[in-house]
Amino acid sequence: MSLDSTTLEAQPMFQPKMLIRPAVAWGTVVLFLVFGSDWMQHLSSHAIGISLFAWLFLVIVWGSFGVVHEAEELAGLLGEPVGTLVLTLSIVLIEVVLISAVMLGAGDTATLARDTMFAVLMIVLNGVVGLGLLIGGMRHHEQAYNLHGASAFLAVIIPLATIALVLPSFTASTPDGSLTTLQAVSFSILTIGLYGMFLWLQTGRHQGYFVAPRSDTDQIVPEEPPPPPRRARKGEMALHLVLLLVNILPIVILSKSLAKVLDYGIAATGAPHALGGVIIAMLVFTPEGISALIAIRRDQLTRAINLCLGGAASTVGLTVPAVLAIGLFTGKPVVLGLPPASIVLLASTLVLSTLTFSGWRTTMLEGAVHLSMFAVFLVLVFSP
Repeated sequence: MSLDSTTLEAQPMFQPKMLIRPAVAWGTVVLFLVFGSDWMQHLSSHAIGISLFAWLFLVIVWGSFGVVHEAEELAGLLGEPVGTLVLTLSIVLIEVVLISAVMLGAGDTATLARDTMFAVLMIVLNGVVGLGLLIGGMRHHEQAYNLHGASAFLAVIIPLATIALVLPSFTASTPDGSLTTLQAVSFSILTIGLYGMFLWLQTGRHQGYFVAPRSDTDQIVPEEPPPPPRRARKGEMALHLVLLLVNILPIVILSKSLAKVLDYGIAATGAPHALGGVIIAMLVFTPEGISALIAIRRDQLTRAINLCLGGAASTVGLTVPAVLAIGLFTGKPVVLGLPPASIVLLASTLVLSTLTFSGWRTTMLEGAVHLSMFAVFLVLVFSP
């Protein structure tokens, strides 16, 4: 017996398995609200400290996959590029909350935002892009994508990254890579304005730049609007929006506990301060990175580029104003300027990304080169 459209429409939108992830996350929230203060007093025990970190890390990552799932459901309803934008902004929101939670702690967190943003750029632009292009090249030989979209992303990422991570190291008003109040306010407004204009163009007149080409020929790029999103059943969009919030909220609440464990662990082990930024970057971008790799494997390179480059642009565009605002209102020092070696690596990555996405197709060679840059980044984290 076949299912016709009427039967499909009659299938329930809500399924109990949708609540498994949020149930585990909210259960963890309840346990930490009841017993968390006692557990935090015993972090000096390596077994307890490692167990709490592993527990929180896995729950937050698993919850993030729930956020990705609901955001992808909304993507199917809203169409591209709005759907991918919802996913990207959801993930970056988690990142900003985690950074804020750690910054408001008692440890030395002056460079945390800088380290996290730099780690996200390296993981995304070198790690995920490199591995993705390598996998895509092995599976599909060459992959086509929408050049206009990639160029637009890079046109925003380059000035945002330069203003946020490079320029503070060369200003004369402060000696340590931090910003004066005037600089912080001005750069925040500039960052928000530039990123906001990009979002307006991405979801408006230039939507065609962020959808896959209509043809395999190098010269054809979609000039017409993207295909319409699938028609949503009554209440379907509201359901997935509620589930998206239900998955995000426990991550936001648990981030404070993870921040305490992470801060204590780095201080107790004498690990490099940059490692905290790397852990947060891996924590929040793992689900989105996996989604990008799956898209590349399916030969959906344009969607993967939207996820990767969109995540990089959103990270800088939203994190900088948030952390500078926290610094201004709480008096916490915020150091954004990168050290010289990291500036060289960032500049090389931005130039390499521009070259990689300067043609209409990609190959394995670009992937191997990006992965080599990612390896250099990992070495510098532990041996700056």
